[in-house]
Amino acid sequence: MHEYRTSELSPRRVSEKFYRIYRVDKKLVQCSICERKCILANGLTGFCNNYVNINGELYNLAYGMISALEPRPIEIKPLFHYYPNSIALTFSGWGCNFKCPWCQNYYLSWNKPSLESSLILEPDKLVEYAVKSNVHGLCASFNEPTIQLEYLVDIGLAAKDKDLYLTIVTNGYMTLSTLKALLEAGYTGFSIDIKGCPETYRRYLSADPSVVYRNAKYILDNGGHVEMIYLMVTGANDWEECFEWIIDNHIKYLGEDIPLHVNRYYPAFKYHEKPTPFTKLFSAFNKAKKAGIKYVYIGNVLQEEYQDTICPKCGKKLIVRRNHRVISWNLTPEHKCPRCGYKVKIFGEFIGF
Repeated sequence: MHEYRTSELSPRRVSEKFYRIYRVDKKLVQCSICERKCILANGLTGFCNNYVNINGELYNLAYGMISALEPRPIEIKPLFHYYPNSIALTFSGWGCNFKCPWCQNYYLSWNKPSLESSLILEPDKLVEYAVKSNVHGLCASFNEPTIQLEYLVDIGLAAKDKDLYLTIVTNGYMTLSTLKALLEAGYTGFSIDIKGCPETYRRYLSADPSVVYRNAKYILDNGGHVEMIYLMVTGANDWEECFEWIIDNHIKYLGEDIPLHVNRYYPAFKYHEKPTPFTKLFSAFNKAKKAGIKYVYIGNVLQEEYQDTICPKCGKKLIVRRNHRVISWNLTPEHKCPRCGYKVKIFGEFIGF
């Protein structure tokens, strides 16, 4: 794999599609990559620390700076209905446009881009490494990947015709212009975190969760695949009205066929409440199923049977997952239940044993 480290790397100018001149006389620019839409004075960076205003133009400070790189099962994202049993070369950058105090990847997400700590990879070299590694796709993950929009788009261009899928693990808080650019670049799989209800976003993130559902719906409307991940954090988003709000909006904006993962929280970083009680996880699971969501899963628990896919019509166990891998596949080639013929929503082909 090609790599290089240099102190002479120059910042890359961002396309004017993703920022605008805010005040010419004061050399102010407004970033339009995420929904924070930071307004930057000359010489200052935005919330995510990845972009800087240089003399009235927006520049990317961290293009190609990789903080982590490893092949991982797609089920660990989690994406259960997207190229099942495949392996994705997973990579990440630095920083985030959220500051979740319970972040398990805080050493990446809360840190500024660091040249000394990074592996520098041009998009074509990353794609080349993926091909040589015999993986099935590429996944941007760990920190918030969409704040490195230009890099992701260029990866998509480099991966064209390479028989690799492109997927993202994201908080879903990007602008529609960013989302459009990612879809046009070939990204088809989106694992989207829903952090909680409006109270959670107001108290911890200074953000609006309606943006997340708007974006998830936009992806679905434009041919992409979405799975929603709800990490149930003790004291932050675990009360009944909060997860009922999540369930209601899931059905309203995304529909009953879109998977919902209810994951257990464990203390991390600056947040030290007790792990999510099982009773609350199962309550949310049962309410989501009762409300009509067809594919509900519980993650980060020892009871792995809650990660199996059950036929919504006849109850047959169709896909068995253990240790983030598919160990039993009981669907027809058309992704139908062999007993009752119900078609399960699967994006991409199953990667066999």
